[in-house]
Amino acid sequence: MAIPDIARRLSELKKERRALILAHNYQRPEVQDAADFVGDSVELSRRAMDEREARIILFSAVDFMAETVAILNPGKKVLIPSLGARCPMARMLPAETVRLWKSRYPGIPVVLYVNTLAEAKAESDVSCTSANAVEVVEALDSDSVLFGPDRNLACYVQAKTGKTVLPIPENGFCPTHVLFLREDILLARESNPDCVVMAHPECTQDVLRTADFVGSTSQMCRYAKECPAKSFIVATEVGILHRLARENPGKSFMPAYAGAVCPNMKRNTLDLMYQVLRDESNVVTVPSATAAKARRSLERMFEATR
Repeated sequence: MAIPDIARRLSELKKERRALILAHNYQRPEVQDAADFVGDSVELSRRAMDEREARIILFSAVDFMAETVAILNPGKKVLIPSLGARCPMARMLPAETVRLWKSRYPGIPVVLYVNTLAEAKAESDVSCTSANAVEVVEALDSDSVLFGPDRNLACYVQAKTGKTVLPIPENGFCPTHVLFLREDILLARESNPDCVVMAHPECTQDVLRTADFVGSTSQMCRYAKECPAKSFIVATEVGILHRLARENPGKSFMPAYAGAVCPNMKRNTLDLMYQVLRDESNVVTVPSATAAKARRSLERMFEATR
């Protein structure tokens, strides 16, 4: 079935099921276009919490994001289009690894990126996003923190805060963001000398040093609107280019590396979204005890960043 036909049927089914469709900035263009709201993981979680009328949340993203929405919205049914949409970086930090590092460094606060599974969040003191990680760490009454699972984000936070930020595990990373190379950005700049380079803090420090702006996907979207520049090189997953172009007519956006595609994010399709909503399948569940602990970690993040 053609994409417009699936999109139309999905829209009709959404009304019948009283569903809210949320999509991450890295989703396929047609998935973003079919969503009620597009954003980063925490923006989407907040939107789900604010939506009083929805009975179902169809969340087009990866597993840890869907878990977060389910934790924060216990009264709603949360569905994920593809069960195979799993974040490899989140799996680099299982709960037992967090417990091991806590035993090695007793008394040091544990800050975990939202890009972790619920079982790991349940072992943390507070969660953070790429947008608020610096703010969260600065708010803690400690000169040292354990921070996981992304080493590059940990290094970025340490540079910004001056605190000792110990990455757990030592070499956690996003397989997509480590694809960006400083040399590729410098070459692109030679061809586009007036462009502005935006980079995600999950990129390596070499890449971040070449950027004019470093920020999360939501921060990139705001910066692109406010910045007077007309052309941008973007060092994050290529899915965001669709939203950037849609929201900024007259400006151009090119990927710092065209191969920066997260295959897990792209597992969600309109076909799967329709099937899952029709059958109310792929329900995201988190054990109640784990959910309660993980929710407190997320709530502390919200408290620290009001």
